[in-house]
Parts: sequence; C-alpha cells; structure tokens
Amino acid sequence: MKGAYCSPARGGGARLPWRAVAAVAVCLWAAAAAAAGFKPVIIVHGLFDSSGDFDALRRFINESHPGTNVSVIDLFDRSASLQPLWKQVDGFKAAVRPIMQNAADGVNFICYSQGGLICRGILATLPDHNVHTFISLSSPQAGQYGDTDYLKYLFPQFMKSNLFHLCYTSVGQRISICNYWNDPHHREMYVNSSDYLALLNSERTNPNSTEWKSNFLKIKKLVLVGGPDDGVITPWQSSQFGFYDDNETVVEIQHQEVYLRDSFGLKTLGARGDLVLCSMAGVEHIWWHSNQTVYHTCMEKWLQ
Repeated sequence: MKGAYCSPARGGGARLPWRAVAAVAVCLWAAAAAAAGFKPVIIVHGLFDSSGDFDALRRFINESHPGTNVSVIDLFDRSASLQPLWKQVDGFKAAVRPIMQNAADGVNFICYSQGGLICRGILATLPDHNVHTFISLSSPQAGQYGDTDYLKYLFPQFMKSNLFHLCYTSVGQRISICNYWNDPHHREMYVNSSDYLALLNSERTNPNSTEWKSNFLKIKKLVLVGGPDDGVITPWQSSQFGFYDDNETVVEIQHQEVYLRDSFGLKTLGARGDLVLCSMAGVEHIWWHSNQTVYHTCMEKWLQ
C-alpha cells in the first residue's frame, strides 16, 4: 500500500452513505498502515508443502497489516522437500537475501514445520541477515521421534524404535527428516551422526558454533508456536524446544541442556525477554497456517 491514495468525496457538503464512510475509513487505515512501514514477511514452508498452501496466511497478514510485502518462497516443493536440509538452506538463503537487502528496516520470518529448522539454518549461517522476528510455527525444533502417519508413509518398513538404523547413516542423512530425527534411546548415535540438528544445537563440537550463535542472536524476537493436538510433531513440545529424556518423559525447554548451556542462544533470548511461547489446543498440524485464531493469537502482534 505504499503511496496509498484515497479519492475525495464528491457532492459538496452532502452526507456520505455509510458504505462510502466505511470505504474511506478503510482506505485511510490502509494508508496509515503503509506509512507505519510494516516489515516484509518471508514464509518458508514445511515437508511436502508448496507456496500455494499459504494463501490463507497471506490473506490474514494483508487484512491485519495492509500493504505488507508477503513472500512465500517457492522452492523445494512437495517431494523435493525431502532433500538434505543444508541443501535447502543454501537454496532458501539465496532466495531471501534480495528481499532482505531491499528491506532497510528488516524482515520477519514465519517458518512452518520443517521450514522452521531451515530458517534456523539460515539465521545461523547468514551473518548479514536482518530478521527482526522469527516465528517458528509448529516446527520440530528439538527434533522428531514418533510413529506418525508421515513416518508410516515415508518409511513403511520402520517404526520410531528402529528408524535410527537408517537415519544415523550417511545414506539416511541425505533425507531431510533424518537430519532432525532425535532418538532419545540412541543419544550418542544422534549426536555423532546428525549432520544438521546436532550441529545447529552445538550438541557436538562445531568450529562455527560461536559465529552461528552470534548470527542467530541478531533476531529481536523468537516466537515458538505449538500445541498438544498437533498429531505430527512428536513430542509436540519439540515445537518449543522441549523433548524426551531416555524414559520418553518430556523435559521442557528451560530444563534442556541446550538451554542451560545457552548452546546457541536460547537462554540469552530468554534473559532479554525475547523468547515467546504460544501454545494452542485443538489445532492439528496441517491447520496451523490457515487457522485465523492461531494467527491473531500467536503471530499478528509480532509482525510489526
């Protein structure tokens, strides 16, 4: 809405009908919103998604923040989303960099499901990023470990208890989901084999850990959205950096080792007051990005 224009009413001093008044009010509001300069929003999709799946979210943003430039990155759609996450990070990074360079006041990220992990990779490895708010929307940030429909579809011969046999191999690490498969009963194998999540979390020696942490902490706000009826992210608390111990008891974020050691910046964000957890019941995984209540409750206020 940059340069929004509202045409003047005609007819001298005649009283305008209510529809005309409403139209002028909306136009003035849109012009004010454009003047406020809402930051561009970049949306990164998840496993088996494509850009077309986010039309509702784009509409929510434009209704509440008129004139916002919303970019849904159209890369690694559908089956291509199974490609290794570092490869996807490189592709998405090249796509978002021009948007960032044209946004003097910064941009906001909304990153859904697997896309939330891709965005973490971008934030860690792009030293000149200007992401203001990073909204992680039902993303397995602490990893995934569950017998879900996705698992049965992708690996029909495996269950959660034995998928480590594939995922913790060089072949398995070529499949995106294996990059964040976190078997709590084979912790050492995960740490030594995960080419993606274990490195991002600095759970094993990483010569880039200090730089990656510094890059990640350039964000101004981290918003972690998830809920108990998700049905895919397992445990659902992984969307907020909680995860299973070896008894499959969920350990919440503030008691996780990566938080206590501040491995990549979570504790620092918490101390700054820039770590937000938004939990909502009754939302299944595939509906997070098209549920208007989720948007108004967990996202809208942060997209300034």
